[in-house]
Order: sequence, then structure tokens, then C-alpha cells
Amino acid sequence: MYEIIGYDLVNGNRTYKRMFHKCFKETVEQINEIRSAVMGAAAKVPGTLIGIGILLTILGMIGIAGQTLFSLVSVNVLGIFLFAGGVLQGIHAFQSAGWKSVSVQLLFAVLYIAGAVYVWAFPIPALEAITLWLAAIFFVTGFLRLVSAFQHRHFAQWFWLALSAVISILMGVLIMNSFPSSSLWLPGLLIAIELLLQGWSLLFLGFAAKSLTK
Repeated sequence: MYEIIGYDLVNGNRTYKRMFHKCFKETVEQINEIRSAVMGAAAKVPGTLIGIGILLTILGMIGIAGQTLFSLVSVNVLGIFLFAGGVLQGIHAFQSAGWKSVSVQLLFAVLYIAGAVYVWAFPIPALEAITLWLAAIFFVTGFLRLVSAFQHRHFAQWFWLALSAVISILMGVLIMNSFPSSSLWLPGLLIAIELLLQGWSLLFLGFAAKSLTK
């Protein structure tokens, strides 16, 4: 009797192990399928993502090293986008029906092109305007986050929201304290940091996608 029970227990243990390994294998396969679905098209071109990530990271490092030059380049690129937007708006205006629609779209086209010409002709005042706009964004977002933090102060994590609000407001204060000299380096620095973050994100996605293809 003991031998039969022992034999059954052994067989049952072996059966349990086989079932466990099968379930584990199916779970891993399902996780890989979910990861592939989440990654989407990224899983098909990991090398491209890694290459673009390296390029953006290098550009970000160059931008941090030469913030003033990067600021001037960025404002000229802004002029290109404004000019292109004005041209496209003008083309779309002539394809529209009704003089009111045409006139409004032509007005916007003229404003876009005028903004591009102003940015190209006076890059320093344009950078100053961009810097003031950035300072306003820091002040507004900081104030809104601070209000939200006090509204949710019954949660344990409200302190971190309040801290981020204070940091945003302090950033706005620092920008205004060094204005207008900050307009020469701040836009370029922020763009360089954004390029670095985007580069690192693409590198992470690229290597993650590459791991799925192995």
C-alpha cells in the first residue's frame, strides 16, 4: 500500500512539474507577444531607433556645449517653420471657397510669413520673446501644480507635487532674474536637454526592441 501511494505521489509530482513548466512556457510566450504588441513597429526597426537615438544624443551634447549657438540655430529653424506654415496656409486659402474664408486664411498666412521675416531679421529680440514665454509657462504650470497639490494634500504623495511646483516657480524666477542675458542660452539649453531625453528614450526603445528579435 505504501509503495502504491508513493508511486502515485511521485507520478503526481512529475505531472505537476510538467504542468508547471508548460504553464510557465505559455506565460513567457504570452508576455513576449504582449511586449511585441506594445512595442509595435519599433520591434521591426531596432537599428533605426538606436541610430536616431545616438544622433539625437550627440546633438543634445553639442547643444549643451554651445548653448548660444544652439539658441540662434533654433530661432532660425523656427523662422523656417513659420515661413513654411505661411506658404501652406496661403496655398490652402486659394483653394478655399468664399471670400471670408480666403481672407482669414490669407491674413494668417501673412502673419506667419511676417513672423518668419521678423525672426530672421531680429533673432535676439525673438529669443527674448521666447524666453519670456518660457518663464510664463514655468510660472503658470508651477502655480497650477501648487493649487492641485493643496487640493490633494490628504494624499501622502502631495508633497512631491508641491515640490515640483516650487521648482517650476523657482525656474521662472531664475529666468527673469538673469533676463535678458538668459535669452542667449536658455532656449538652446532646453532644446539640447529635450534632444538628450529623446535620444535616451529612443536608445532604450531600440535596445528593448532588439531584445525581442533575439
